[in-house]
Amino acid sequence: MPNQPNILFIVSDQMTAALTGVYGHPVVQTPSLERLAETGIRFDAAYTPFPLCSPGRACVMTGRHASAIGAWDNGALLPADQPTFAHYLSNAGYDTVLSGKMHFIGPDQLHGFRRRMNTDIYSSDFDWVKPEWIAIKEDGGQHPEEVMSQRPQYNARGYTGAGVQIDRWHNALSHDEEVHFRAIEYLRAQGRAQRDKEDAAPFLLCASYHHPHEPFWPPQEYWDLYEGAEIELPEFPANLDETYSALDRCLNAYHGTRRYNLRDPEGLYRLRRAYYALVTYMDRKVGELLDTLKANGLAENTVVIFTSDHGDMLCEKEMVQKRCFYEWSCRIPLIVRFPDGWKAGTTHTPPVSLLDLLPTFAQVAGVDALLPHDGVSLIPQLENPSPDRIVYAQAHEAVGMPCLMARQGQYKYNYIHGYAPQLFDLATDPGEWHNLATEPAHSAVADRLRNAILRQFDPEAMVEQNLASLYRRALIRDTMKRHDQSWAHFPYYNARRGAMDQYLQP
Repeated sequence: MPNQPNILFIVSDQMTAALTGVYGHPVVQTPSLERLAETGIRFDAAYTPFPLCSPGRACVMTGRHASAIGAWDNGALLPADQPTFAHYLSNAGYDTVLSGKMHFIGPDQLHGFRRRMNTDIYSSDFDWVKPEWIAIKEDGGQHPEEVMSQRPQYNARGYTGAGVQIDRWHNALSHDEEVHFRAIEYLRAQGRAQRDKEDAAPFLLCASYHHPHEPFWPPQEYWDLYEGAEIELPEFPANLDETYSALDRCLNAYHGTRRYNLRDPEGLYRLRRAYYALVTYMDRKVGELLDTLKANGLAENTVVIFTSDHGDMLCEKEMVQKRCFYEWSCRIPLIVRFPDGWKAGTTHTPPVSLLDLLPTFAQVAGVDALLPHDGVSLIPQLENPSPDRIVYAQAHEAVGMPCLMARQGQYKYNYIHGYAPQLFDLATDPGEWHNLATEPAHSAVADRLRNAILRQFDPEAMVEQNLASLYRRALIRDTMKRHDQSWAHFPYYNARRGAMDQYLQP
């Protein structure tokens, strides 16, 4: 691998690994991701450290578990004194640039990036903090339907047939088109600098998109790709309610799944067809980025990483969105291509975490990540795979209790503080229907993973810290609203330079 290669980090939002062609889906078209995997490494058991946008991304940026940095929910502050991979690489001489969504909450909207090329798609303030988040914590998750009964709107509505719109342009598509344009232009500029033999620094470009996150409103051309497609719909066993954990019950109440018909076959078909279309829309963006690297002479000196911050249940188990530990929500695509073709076309089956990206980036850049982090570089894991490694995830938003997941080998254990746990054997039960936590034959596995979680984390401390954080942020939220204040980031535009100099390049 070249010394200090460039890094192109491509991030989608809410992409479920199981619903991509590159991970074996027979219908969903992802030719660009398949091309990337053929020349790189596909990680078959990659997990987000928190199946939710803002805390998941904060964990990826810092390489820390959510509880270590107070990333409790979508409205949690990412402290400015928390080092990120962008800090490490900036100090190593990289030009660190972000195009797109990173969902930073707080006044620091760079977190080590030298610059951002566009504003974020979401608010950066504490107006995310909702009264029901506090109420469900105070209730301890005992009465979720009652606590969530007065929400002004529910996410499940967007998962009905009526929530799907075709060829209706909207702001999220505009955001992704701008993200893509800025990223492509940046790569072209880097290619010119290399061609002109300028003393160009290596770059870290993070191109971070919104899709296939809802709203499920794909452009017509991508919808048309799935005309008449055989789309598998979820099954709803008669004992479905009995399979839910306390975590699931909180989330179903929060999302309002009982308020809408999520079993209508026509609506489910439209939903999944729209999602397939948006996955292919994102795949097309990946392909154009790869083509731009090659066309501008950058492919042979650039490490490419593709992933997503989390997945989407898409009405599996009659659940929507994310926030839970089931595979559709927590397991995400992760593909890495090294410029020298190292381990090209291979798969890595032991579990890994997106927390591993910070030490991986550091190793690629030749940097020692000396400050505390919770991940392990992917490079030594590829050289010497460890089947016994445990990877963890956390979930705290809209639930009444700390929830922690441990994945080791074929087993996944979900710890739900104060409530019954779940244990699944993913080798024999990939759909996660059969909870083995109380079966004597699996007691040793359940005890081992439960003890591992309790050695690593302190759930009682999380209860106190999470609620205290919500109280503080709610107060500050109200003050900022009163003063009409915002932490939103707007990219700097140099009016003196003007459009002529920015776009009429030689």
